[in-house]
Amino acid sequence: MVSRSYSNLLDLASGEFPAFGRTGKKLPRVMTVAGIISDLDEENTNSMTSDGPSSVTQDRMIIVGNQLPIRAHRRPDGKGWNFSWDEDSLLLQLKDGLGEDVEVVYIGCLREEIDPAEQDDVSQTLLETFRCVPTFLAPDLFSKFYHGFCKQHLWPLFHYMLPLSPDLGGRFDRILWQAYVSVNKIFADKIMEVINPDDDFVWVHDYHLMVLPTFLRKRFNRVKLGFFLHSPFPSSEIYRTLPVRDELLRALLNADLIGFHTFDYARHFLSCCGRMLGLAYESKRGYIGLEYYGRTVSIKILPVGIHTGQLQSVLQLPETEARVSELRDQLKDRIVLLGVDDMDIFKGISLKLLAMEQLLVQHPEWREKVVLVQIANPARGRGKDVQDVQSETHTTAQRINERFGRPGYKPVILIDHPLQFYERIAYYVIAECCLVTAVRDGMNLIPYEYVICRQGTERLDEILQLSPSVPKKSMLVVSEFIGCSPSLSGAIRVNPWNIDSVAEAMDTALVIQESEKQLRHEKHYKYVITHDVGYWANSFLQDLQRACRDHTMRRCWGIGFGLGFRVIALDYTFRKLSVDHIVSAYRRTKSRAILLDYDGTIMPQTSINKTPTPEAISTLKSLCNDPKNVVFLVSGRDKITLSEWFSSCDKLVIAAEHGYFLREKSDAEWETCVSVADFDWKQMAEPIMQLYTEATDGSSIETRESALVWHYQYADPDFGSCQAKELLDHLESVLTNEPVSVKSGQHIVEVKPQGVSKGVVAERLLSTVRQKGVLPDFVLCIGDDRSDEDMFEVIMSAMAGPNLSPVAEVFACTVGQKPSKAKYFLEDTTEIVRMLQGLATASDQMARAAASQTPPQ
Repeated sequence: MVSRSYSNLLDLASGEFPAFGRTGKKLPRVMTVAGIISDLDEENTNSMTSDGPSSVTQDRMIIVGNQLPIRAHRRPDGKGWNFSWDEDSLLLQLKDGLGEDVEVVYIGCLREEIDPAEQDDVSQTLLETFRCVPTFLAPDLFSKFYHGFCKQHLWPLFHYMLPLSPDLGGRFDRILWQAYVSVNKIFADKIMEVINPDDDFVWVHDYHLMVLPTFLRKRFNRVKLGFFLHSPFPSSEIYRTLPVRDELLRALLNADLIGFHTFDYARHFLSCCGRMLGLAYESKRGYIGLEYYGRTVSIKILPVGIHTGQLQSVLQLPETEARVSELRDQLKDRIVLLGVDDMDIFKGISLKLLAMEQLLVQHPEWREKVVLVQIANPARGRGKDVQDVQSETHTTAQRINERFGRPGYKPVILIDHPLQFYERIAYYVIAECCLVTAVRDGMNLIPYEYVICRQGTERLDEILQLSPSVPKKSMLVVSEFIGCSPSLSGAIRVNPWNIDSVAEAMDTALVIQESEKQLRHEKHYKYVITHDVGYWANSFLQDLQRACRDHTMRRCWGIGFGLGFRVIALDYTFRKLSVDHIVSAYRRTKSRAILLDYDGTIMPQTSINKTPTPEAISTLKSLCNDPKNVVFLVSGRDKITLSEWFSSCDKLVIAAEHGYFLREKSDAEWETCVSVADFDWKQMAEPIMQLYTEATDGSSIETRESALVWHYQYADPDFGSCQAKELLDHLESVLTNEPVSVKSGQHIVEVKPQGVSKGVVAERLLSTVRQKGVLPDFVLCIGDDRSDEDMFEVIMSAMAGPNLSPVAEVFACTVGQKPSKAKYFLEDTTEIVRMLQGLATASDQMARAAASQTPPQ
């Protein structure tokens, strides 16, 4: 039998054996006995490509979720299981949007616990019949994973509930966290059994599997991986309280595409990445992306839709029509308001009931006319909070009915037992208005279902005695804290905590003109019918394909341990500078030009004390003392500061204020590289900068002879960045007719004379070396921000000109992996200094060797 092959397990299951293979042991099943993994680094080798050739020519999507879209029932004789599709599962419904040419494989858990002795047979049956790969979890491990970490920690926190006491969600428990990581690892192992990493797409769903992307990316660096979060993502002030906040963010960033229902959720995620990981995002041609170690992680914002075809087919069932007829007779002469919610603390059922009570108090004319039907679905979680909600809901409903009820009239009809789908549909059909008052919900598709059902069918129109020529109508009162709210522009949006406001919204929904109800329904219906689950899935797949199209064009390798693992992806022409390589080139060349930035290159940007270290001074001295070298230090700092700091480096050429001032030796006079008539523009720019400084805590103004610089490194990241954009626009508009350039850099906005740039310094360096009579055959240029790109451009373009030797070795190097005109990079200032020390050591060694070979006089 063919041995285990990650890319061909499905072929083996279907009997289609590949042409290649090795004999070996039976396909193993992933071990799922109870256990916690604490060491995530059992695989120290990081694959850059797949394990073998592809055997699948058809596009394939592996959909991974906590639960498979499968219903399992024990056979009547107790021997074996019967399986069927769960038609209500979103994971099954989204298949309609992927196209018939896309094969879909599902990975997830079953709702029922399967005995270990039956797991192999069940796995084979599901794989062959449904293309499903079940993940079996031991009961204890599943409890810690799902009811523990997911429901006690992530779910409350993502719904803005802080564990301020043990009763409110519970304190963070590292054992539960380890269980969560363990289960994600088991899911990753299951994916590895079926994936063809060169061709397959993987789509992971929801907060249960947030660290799964790290395990997959670690095994397959170029895996095509998407993730969609179906819950809210909280603001940074809430999320930052999670002890494993960085681990979850970095794990999600190992996906290629991350999807959210609303812009608010995406904005909160991006804010967390900026505040906690220091990552900035940018929007290009309508797409939002985060640069993460050379990879672009795309952000998708699109609310999920419903399966309209399924709803319309259920509307046509005889059972639905019969139930609608029953409800029509049962609730005749009553106006029905409908609520459909899970019985949990965030759905706001009790707030809805209180609003109903307030409606009957403030508007007695609705008594004995309006009925609130509240369908309370069984809670998905468990615990004291669920019991409290159930108790409060029943108590409140009972009190309202006792206060306002009359013989034959109950203002609140509470249905807290499971309903068949067609029964729920029937309530949608007869309801005049649908109420969703959740205090926090990721999406909530109830309003979408209601709108489709209110469109009805011809047969339902006959039952309800509606004229086919009269436009349909519906009304929605929705909480502003649910994901579907922004897409329902015709709904009445409410703050569910404001009971009076919700009651007034209910009254408005009842008294509004019929024509207005019809217009609102038509608007909602057009949106829901065109933005169904198929549209959502197809859009996500298209964006995932776009996000992954450059995978084969980049070199990839993994770094980091555990959940800190990430993949560096770089263009094939952009690579890390090898110290051995540059030292070797340095030793064999005769005329060298070295151009160095200071802040962010020799000195870290985060350092408070910017004075150069003794080691940096010693290194620069050694480089300057080598007669084959011309060393330029170029900085945005003023000339007085640079003169003091580098007074001991006699031969160091210093360019201050980005090249406006230049000094060739320590005893030489400073000269200006660019002629500037006057600096009257400062009188216009400085008051504007002062205005923004007063309004932005943590910002400051640096006044130079040739420039004004506004710094916001110590301001709030989001506010500082926003203020910098405003300041840039303000200065550009005011200084339009002045001979200056206004530019933004790393945490700065700078105004300086036109023509002043580090590119001018680079040209001066090359001409200085040429004056020695020898063309440079070694050029090293290092910088870290946008201002240094001018240097890189000059140096790289000089390779084809007369200023360099035809055999010159050119090293344009930036700090960190980012888009740059440089061809090389080093990770940080520590690596830069270490490389420069290597060059200085080579100079010292060559000087000593030359001295030992010189005969005594």
